Amino acid sequence: MKKWRNRFIIFVCLIAAVFCGVYTVYRVRQEKMETSSIYEDKSEELTAVQQEEVYSELKEATILAAGDIMFHEPQIRAAYNEGNDTYDFKDTFKWVKPYISSSDLSIANLETVTAGKQYGYKGYPNFNSPEEVIEALKYAEFDVLSTANNHSLDQGKNGIISTIDNIEKYGLKNFGTYKTPNHSVLIENVNNINIALLSYTYGCNGMEQTLSSEELGYMINLIDEEKIRSDIEEAKKQKADLIVVFIHWGNEYQRSPNENQISLGEKMVKWGANIVFGSHPHVVQGSQIIKKDGKNNFIIYSLGNFLSNQRLETVDNKYTEDGVMVQIQVEKNYERDETIIKNITYIPTWVRKYKDGNKLKYEIIPVKEFLDNKEEQGLLTTKEYTRIEDSYKDTMDKMIK
Repeated sequence: MKKWRNRFIIFVCLIAAVFCGVYTVYRVRQEKMETSSIYEDKSEELTAVQQEEVYSELKEATILAAGDIMFHEPQIRAAYNEGNDTYDFKDTFKWVKPYISSSDLSIANLETVTAGKQYGYKGYPNFNSPEEVIEALKYAEFDVLSTANNHSLDQGKNGIISTIDNIEKYGLKNFGTYKTPNHSVLIENVNNINIALLSYTYGCNGMEQTLSSEELGYMINLIDEEKIRSDIEEAKKQKADLIVVFIHWGNEYQRSPNENQISLGEKMVKWGANIVFGSHPHVVQGSQIIKKDGKNNFIIYSLGNFLSNQRLETVDNKYTEDGVMVQIQVEKNYERDETIIKNITYIPTWVRKYKDGNKLKYEIIPVKEFLDNKEEQGLLTTKEYTRIEDSYKDTMDKMIK
C-alpha cells in the first residue's frame, strides 16, 4: 500500500513538473511577444520622427524664365532643309541650352502658333510656324511655355488647339491657352515645392472675334483683374507654395513700364503672386522687389526678345536684339511652411544674326559668357563684340541690384 502511495506521489510530482515547464515556456513566449510589440511601436515612432526631420529640411529649386520667342519669315527660311523638306531650329539655342537645362523649371513666352503647313508658314502679322519650333524648344530643355499673348489667335481656334497638341506631342506643357473649359490652375511640383503658373494677355490683335464668346471665355486668359485675383486664390487653395504669373502687357519698344503695368504688378503681389514675368514690349524693362509680409516678391516688367528677327536693321531699334533670362532660386522651409526667394541671377542675351556661307544663321548668345571667354569672342566680328558690350550694359542697367 505504501509502495503504491509513493508511486502516486512521484506521478503527481512529474505532472506538476511538466505543467511548470509548459507554463514557463508560455510566459517566455508572451514576454517576447510583448517586448517585440513594444519595439515595433518604438520603431514606428522613430519612423515618424525621421519623416518629420525629412520635412523640416530646406528644399530648393531654380526657376528660369526667358522672354518673347518669335519666328519671322527670314528665320523660317533659314531653318529650311530643301533636301528633305523639313525645318531645324535647334542650333539657335545651342549656346543658351546649358542655362535652360540646368534649371529645375524653365519657362518662356511662345509668341507664335503652329497651326499646320496647310495654313502656310509665315511671320508678322499673323504668325504660323512649323511644329519643329516646338521640337527645338524641347531640345533646349524648356519645360513649360506661356501661350497667352497677342498672337495666340493668329490662326484662330485651330491655331490654339494645334499649338497645344504640338506642345504636348514633344513632351512640354503650356499655360494661358486651353482646349477645353473647366481647366485647373497648372501647378508643377519641383523638388517638393508646388509652383503655380498663371498666364494672361492684354488682347489678341482684334482676333478675339474668331471665337464665340463662350470659347473666348475659356480658351485664352485675357487680363481681367477679378479673374487674376480669383486664379491666385484658387492656386492658394490648391496648396501652392509659390505663385508665378507670366503676363503679356505694356507698350511695344518702350524701355520703361507704364503706369498700368506698375499698378497691376503691385496688385498681383498684394493678392498673393510671388514672381511676375512680363513680356510683349520686345525690349528689356526694369525689375523690382516688393516686400509683403516680410518676404521679397519679384517683378520684371519685360524680359525682352529672347528670339526674333527684330533688330536695328529691321525695326530701327537695337534694343530689340536684347533679352534677359532670369534665374530665381527659391527655398522652402517645411518646418515653417514658408517658401522664399533666395537669390536672383540675370543672364543677358543677344540675338546674333550672321551668314555662314550662303546660309543665314540665328543664335541666342549668353552675353557675359562671350565677354569673358576669349575662345567664344573669336567667333564674333569686332562690330558684334562691341554690340554685345553695349547690350550687356543696356540690360544690366535696368536690373535691380
